[in-house]
Amino acid sequence: MEVETVQIDLGERSYSIVIDQGVVPQSATWQKLPKAAAALIVTNEVVAPLYLVSLKAALQTQYPQVHEVILPDGEEHKDWQTLNLIFDGLLSNGCDRKTVLFALGGGVVGDMTGFAAASYMRGVPFVQVPTTLLSQVDSSVGGKTAINHPQGKNMIGAFYQPQLVVCDLATLATLPARELSAGLAEVIKYGPIADMEFFSWLEEHVDALRAQEPAALVHAVRRSVEIKAWVVGQDEKEAGLRAILNFGHTFGHAMEAGMGYGNWLHGEGVAAGMVMAAELSRRLGLVDEAFVQRLRSLIERAGLPVRGAVIDAQDNACRYLELMRVDKKSEAGEIRFVLIDGPGKAVMRSAPDALVREVIDACCA
Repeated sequence: MEVETVQIDLGERSYSIVIDQGVVPQSATWQKLPKAAAALIVTNEVVAPLYLVSLKAALQTQYPQVHEVILPDGEEHKDWQTLNLIFDGLLSNGCDRKTVLFALGGGVVGDMTGFAAASYMRGVPFVQVPTTLLSQVDSSVGGKTAINHPQGKNMIGAFYQPQLVVCDLATLATLPARELSAGLAEVIKYGPIADMEFFSWLEEHVDALRAQEPAALVHAVRRSVEIKAWVVGQDEKEAGLRAILNFGHTFGHAMEAGMGYGNWLHGEGVAAGMVMAAELSRRLGLVDEAFVQRLRSLIERAGLPVRGAVIDAQDNACRYLELMRVDKKSEAGEIRFVLIDGPGKAVMRSAPDALVREVIDACCA
């Protein structure tokens, strides 16, 4: 398979996203990175037994010392305490400001490693090596780094770009089916917000993607990354356009925080959140019922939930609204939603609380 490379254009912070099979163990993959006396690999207890040895061996051809930090697995560990384990590893090994960090894992590992890299000695280089579909098509690209706070997801972090992103599709072979489906949620979102031709392609190939057919995976990852790179290249720090990448996330983040991190996967919250955001778009007269049904059908075929979670048995809609008001996209307490202003075009706007309540009540299990 030919190596696919997508460039993210951010001036002096530009970098490449490499998409291929079996590139992690190859020393050539890492040759153009900054030189340093040491590298530090951050991974978790699930990924480490699978890929740590091969990445470490490849990096040892480039760096005299390669250290490692193994974190506990799961969204519930995306916090200060776990972040400190990375700083402990850097300090105890005498790592200087040239040390290169490598994030080997899914979105949690990538976000935390990036935040550690942004913070350690006021900034050291880092590389994303995403091993889940979700992290390959979304969180590893664009420089968003963060940890969670009990009151809100990803509320503490920094914009900090990696030096390189390496998407080795061979790592997806060990991904549980539920995690693969969660990644498909972030793939699906690119259709309604930017490319309905891609959405139609996904409708035809969703079964092939769930079966991990290589050609289908390559196309899905490449097209997703192309769209994200295009958006981030125009709006790196989410001053406007980049916010469209959060389609479904306002509702989804409320579910994750309300249920307790780790109960639903991020992609599962986004999936149900996209249905809710599409239904809100319909009730505002922006799309028709046929579009909502089409989106719901594709999400369901991807093995994802299409009903929102009940996070408060007494007043579910009230709890959603409380959590959504502390979302990063809210302004002065007004919730800003990513809505679909006709298929293939997203828009940011607010909506009356009463209408949002109706949508939550109609869309939650």
